[in-house]
Formats: sequence, C-alpha cells, structure tokens
Amino acid sequence: MATWRDRGLALRDRVLADPRFQRWAARFPLTRPIAERRATALFDLCAGFVYSQVLFACVHLGLLEALAEHGPSAPSELARTLQLSRGATERLLDAAADLALVERRSGNRWGLGKHGTSYVGNPGIAAMVRHHALLYRDLADPIALLRGAPETELRRFWDYTPDADEGAVAAYSRLMADSLGLLAEDVIEAWPLRGRRHLIDLGGGLGVFVEHASRHAPDLALTLFDLPPVAAQAERRLAACDLERIQVVGGDLFVDPLPGPADVVSLVRVLHDHDDEGALQILRAARRALEPGGTLLVAEPMRGTRGAEPVGAYFTFYLLAMGQGRPRSAEEVRALMHEAGFRAVEPLRTRRPMLTRLVVGRA
Repeated sequence: MATWRDRGLALRDRVLADPRFQRWAARFPLTRPIAERRATALFDLCAGFVYSQVLFACVHLGLLEALAEHGPSAPSELARTLQLSRGATERLLDAAADLALVERRSGNRWGLGKHGTSYVGNPGIAAMVRHHALLYRDLADPIALLRGAPETELRRFWDYTPDADEGAVAAYSRLMADSLGLLAEDVIEAWPLRGRRHLIDLGGGLGVFVEHASRHAPDLALTLFDLPPVAAQAERRLAACDLERIQVVGGDLFVDPLPGPADVVSLVRVLHDHDDEGALQILRAARRALEPGGTLLVAEPMRGTRGAEPVGAYFTFYLLAMGQGRPRSAEEVRALMHEAGFRAVEPLRTRRPMLTRLVVGRA
C-alpha cells in the first residue's frame, strides 16, 4: 500500500518530468538557477566519461606537473614538453580549463587551475588516474559486468592469493600505499593512538598506516599483518624508513592465527573488498586478536556519506569489476560488527568523510 511519502514522490516525479513545467522553470526568475544547476548536473552524468579522459590525458602527458614545475607557460612551450602539436595542445588546454584543471594567465600563458593545484598537492591522485586505465576498459561494456563478465582487467590486477609472487602484488601494493597517506592522518586524528599499547593493522599493505601511527604514538607497539608476498615488501620498505621496530607478519586472514592480543586492531580499506560472509570472518578474526575491551577501527569510504554520494556509485562498479566486495553504509558496517560480537559500535567524525569514514567497536 502506497504511503503518503510514496504519493508525494509520485506527484513530484510527474511534475518534474513534464516538459511544460521544465520550460516554465527555466524561464521563471526564482526557479531558473535551480533548473540550470540540475541541467548541468544531468549533463555531467552524461559526459562524465569525457571529463575522466581529459584528466587522464593531462596526467599521462604530465601537463599539470609541468605547470607546477615551470609555472605559467605559453602553448608553444607546453607543446614541446607534451610532444603534441600546437593545435592539439591548445585543444587539451581548453578542455582542461573547462574542468578547472588549468586556467588562462596574462600574456597568452596557462597556469594551474583550482583543481589542478589540488591535484599536484596529492600524488595519490595521479596513481589512481593512471590505474583507471584498467577500469575504463572494464566499463566499456557495463551490461556485461552486471551479467557476470568472466574475466576483467581489475580482477587480474588485484591478485589476493597467498601464493602470489611479489611481482604480482607489487603494483597493487604500491597503489594502495600511494593513496593512503591522507586517509591515515584522518583516522588517527579522529581516534588518537597515544596511550594505547599495541596496534595490529590487518591487511596493512606496505605499512603506510603503521608508519603514520608510529609518528603519532612513538611508544606504541605495532604489528602489520598481510599476505606473505605483501608482508615481505612491507618489511623492506619499513626497514628503509628506519622502522624496524614494527613487527611484520605474513599470513592469510582467513586461515592463519593472528598475532596478539592487542588493545587496538585496525582494518583500513579492507572490509569493502569482501562480501558479507568474508567480512564477517575478518571481523571475527579481528575480535579474537583483541584483548577483552580492546577496540576495532574500521576505516574506508562508505555509501550514503552526505555530500559524497557519488563515492558509493564509484565503488559499487569498481568492486563489481574487481569481482568481489561491495561498498557499505556506516549502518551496514555497524550491523556486521554487532553480528561479529562487538559492542558499543559507533561512527566517528573524520575530517574528510568522502575519503574515509570511521566506525569503532569494543570487543
């Protein structure tokens, strides 16, 4: 039976879909700004794939890095740097300017735009954009993905197998490390580690999170656990950073016993790579690694984040192409943690919720 809300939404749908109302709203002074914003948003949905490829071209050719290094430059100078014709360079600059990646300066020169400056301040973005070349190919036929494409580029890239060699895991380990710095700082700011005794980072990759944790809490005992080929690379990286005090343990989360007990366990961008059954197994393993009263930190982008709703759409299809996992809302993460035996489960505010949200619970 339809509720009052259902009836109200049905009326809204009829009105907004009516071409006569759309024409009126586009002319009426009070509704014109709303109509223009919605038209632009709809165009963005239709043309977003082109925006992504403009960004990819800027990253692949090194346009933004060149402007950051040399400052505002003339098209002829940039053409030589990018190894493009003058005409192609100007076309790329025009498109990039429309996306605020670059902007015109005096004397027919070009400099960084507001999005371009943000890009050069975060090297993890470049790594993700280059990585997206695989995703673009997988998304060429989204219907095939939804119907269960047997093999994808991302599925081959993310080789989550304990017996994989180090070469097979090097690319994804580097990608994870490049994009983890800001996230680690946000998590530690939201849940400070000073005064804790022992942190185990499950699925810790190359050790970026434990590296940041060591700076914030110098007396904290730290353990990283990941697949053996990843752990071997993490051990070398941490040693090169003079962080030999961090214990590195290789093993399979689903099979091998975890080190412990600890008073803090972290899962940073781990749960959304697994379906509910796998996520529950990981959460139960984390609980066994905790001493009574210990705290679990679950940090990752989450669906339903206010102001960052497109993140959910991105990860829904990214993980579909990867062949496993799904993005969850904070409430869904809380429900899984409760089912795994955690109590006092609550979300905590982070500085950049689009980048990561944090849910904590006690064993």
